[in-house]
Amino acid sequence: MKSIKEEVINEIIINKSKFITVLTNINDINKIKEKLEDIKKTYKDATHYCYAYIINNHEKCSDNGEPSGTAGMPILNVLKQNNLTNILCVVIRYFGGIKLGAGGLIRAYSTSASEALNKANITNLVNGYNITIEFPYDNLKQIDYLLKNVDIKKTYQTNITYTFNIEKEKFNQIENELTKLSKIKLKKQITLAS
Repeated sequence: MKSIKEEVINEIIINKSKFITVLTNINDINKIKEKLEDIKKTYKDATHYCYAYIINNHEKCSDNGEPSGTAGMPILNVLKQNNLTNILCVVIRYFGGIKLGAGGLIRAYSTSASEALNKANITNLVNGYNITIEFPYDNLKQIDYLLKNVDIKKTYQTNITYTFNIEKEKFNQIENELTKLSKIKLKKQITLAS
């Protein structure tokens, strides 16, 4: 499976209608509603906010007022054809006064999603974990040594908190060492990591 590394925004004009595509890496279904609300605030007064998402085995699409099957499903098909997951694709349409017809809408939404994907930085996903560890400052050197080749989000407060994605095999190699360290709190969540 594949996903995108960072958000992509692309705009095209078809017969005076403006189509703005927002591609977002997302791995939590509960965050989709929030992201859609943010997009509606950013792109006020748009005629339609059509979307599709795939998160692991869950998928959904919406025509948002366009004729049935002319917007959400074409977007979803583009995501599936590219073997993507953990992705939300929203195509915002500002109606330009010329009706496109069902075939024209399908082509417009497919093209809009495809062109945005062409600009995306696509990454392969592997089975892994999203890890959060919290530990005291006196374990810093040991933890940094164990995680020397891992991209980590670090927070320093009373204790140190590290959050990172790691491949399953790599985590299995260091899990025992992490759990041996005293006073470490470990939270593991299965995910697809890049």
